[in-house]
Formats: sequence, structure tokens, C-alpha cells
Amino acid sequence: MVAIIDYGMGNVASVQKALNFLGVKSTITADHDVIRNSSSILLPGVGSFSQGMENLQERGLVELLTEEVVAKKKPFLGICLGMQLILERGNEPYECKGLGWVEGEVVKFELENLNIPHMGWNNIEVHNDTYYKSLPTNDFYFIHSYHVVPANKQDIAATVHYGFDVVASVQKDNIFATQFHPEKSQTAGLSILKTFFDVNA
Repeated sequence: MVAIIDYGMGNVASVQKALNFLGVKSTITADHDVIRNSSSILLPGVGSFSQGMENLQERGLVELLTEEVVAKKKPFLGICLGMQLILERGNEPYECKGLGWVEGEVVKFELENLNIPHMGWNNIEVHNDTYYKSLPTNDFYFIHSYHVVPANKQDIAATVHYGFDVVASVQKDNIFATQFHPEKSQTAGLSILKTFFDVNA
């Protein structure tokens, strides 16, 4: 059973709908025992970094998730804000400590000639194909005003060009995360979700 973490930061239902379509059993939860007994953890989310961390703290999930993912090496998938929160710190709307599972920070886009947020469909370039092996297309749906800057280039699984090469996905050990929304990215997104849960079955 996949635990989809419910911490008040949106889009859990659409993520579960995608998993249901793939036949992957999941539950939307903030219950500590359910999370401990899950086979893998999925952290979605939209909104600000500081609010996301505050909501995780309020539910006692920071220590629990760190124990399950970092100490016990449970398969983890982060989506959008769920990817950003695993970095050491964010800046939305002010500097704030993150979960710290991946070294680096989350910073605001500074682009003169391009719209912010970065929104819409873009092709990604894959750097680590563990979960990108069966893609029907490289086109994914993005919406974000802040982007991830990992300290170690080997943690970058994919990039997208938006004024410069922006990190679209990170991977470190049992941790995989995407800035784009696989649950909104049609066949390409479903392909990634299926591969992730097949590999970690």
C-alpha cells in the first residue's frame, strides 16, 4: 500500500486517481502507523515551501518521514512542492529549513523575458533513466515559480530548458522526485508512475 501524504497542500486526489488507473493500491493519510506500514511514500503538493514545512511539522511528519525514507530506505516519490521540500532549504516566501534529504536549496526564478510561473508543457532531458525507460514522449506539465538547485549534479535525474537548464527531477538512492506533475502529464506521466511502482514493487 502506497501512503499518499495528506498535509493540507493540495492535489492528493488527482494523484490517487492516477494510481487507481494504474491499479496501484494507495491511501491518502497523515496517520503515523499507516505511513510506517506502507510499502512506499508519495509526497505531492502545491503551494509555498514554508507553509508545506509548517504543515508537516504540525502533523509530526518531519521526523517520521525522515526515519522511514532516510533511515529505513523506503521508496519515496515527491511531486512538485513534494520535490522541493526534500532539499535543505527553501526561500518561499522567506528562507526556511527543508527536510534536508538532498543537499541544495530552492530559489525563485529570475527571468527577464519569460513568464513566471513556468507553466505548461515542456520536453525534459533525461540524465538518469531509472524511471524514464519506457517514456512514450518527453513532454511533461509544469507549474512553478521556484526551482531546485541541488548541490550535487549526480542527484539531477532530468532537466528542462526554461531560459536555462532547470532541474525537472532528482534521484538519490531510494528517493525520486519530479518538479513536473506526472498525474497531469497524460501517458508520459503515467509511464513514470508505473515504472516507479514496478521497480519498487
